[in-house]
Amino acid sequence: MIIDVHGHWGPWFFSTDVGDAAENLRVMDAYGIDLQLVSAVEAVVYDPSSGNEALVPVLRAQPRLRGLLVIDPREPDLAARQLAELLPTGLFVGAKIHTHYARTPGGAPAMAEALALLAAHDLPALVHTWGEEIIGLADVVAEVAGARVVAAHLGGPAWPLVPFAAERTDRLWFEPCWSTPAAGRVRWVLDRIGAHRLMFGSDATLIDPSVTLAAVRAAALTPDEEELVMWRNAAEVFGLPGPE
Repeated sequence: MIIDVHGHWGPWFFSTDVGDAAENLRVMDAYGIDLQLVSAVEAVVYDPSSGNEALVPVLRAQPRLRGLLVIDPREPDLAARQLAELLPTGLFVGAKIHTHYARTPGGAPAMAEALALLAAHDLPALVHTWGEEIIGLADVVAEVAGARVVAAHLGGPAWPLVPFAAERTDRLWFEPCWSTPAAGRVRWVLDRIGAHRLMFGSDATLIDPSVTLAAVRAAALTPDEEELVMWRNAAEVFGLPGPE
C-alpha cells in the first residue's frame, strides 16, 4: 500500500497546466498510490477561502483523495471559520501551511498560533520547509502542546539538519519530495531518525511521483521500513485506513 501525504489539486501558474482530478488519479494508478492527501493550489498560492471550498466537491467525487485544508497563519480568523465549516464534512484529514506563499517562516510566532489552532481541532499539518526554517519549525512544534506536523521536503537543501530537528520533538515527522534530490539523502536521514519518522510524499501533480519513489527505492528499505514509510506512519498520524 502507498499513501501519498503531499499532493495538490488544481492548475499551477507554472508551465505545468494541470487542473483536473483525473490527472491525480492517473499518476496514482501509474505508480500504485492508493490514497493521496491533496490541498487546492488556489488555496496555497492565492486565496484559502475560495480554494478550500472549491476542493470540497472534488473530494466528494473522488474517495481516493483526502483533503488538506490550507491555513494562512496571517489570517487566523479565516482559518478558524473554515475549520468550523469544513471539518464537519469529514473530507479533510489534515491542514497544509506553505511558509513561503504565506510569508510565515517555520519559527514565526504566527506559525505557533496556527499550529495551536490546529491542535485544538486535533488536526495534523503538512508544513512546507525550505532551508534552516526546519529547525525553527521544530522548536515551535515542541512548544505548542498537541501540535503534530509533517515537515515537507526535508527542508530542501537543508536536509542534513533533519536529525537536529527530530531531536527537538517527537511530534514532528518528515516527508522527502524534492525535484532535484541529492543522492543517498533518504538512506542517510533514515539511518539517523528511524523509519517511524518518515512518510512518503510526491508533490504531485507539480512533480511526478516517480522522482520521490525512485529516491525512496534507492534507499533499499527493509520490509519493515517500507511499511512504515509508505503507509503506516501516514495512516496513524492522519487517521487513514490501512490495507484491506
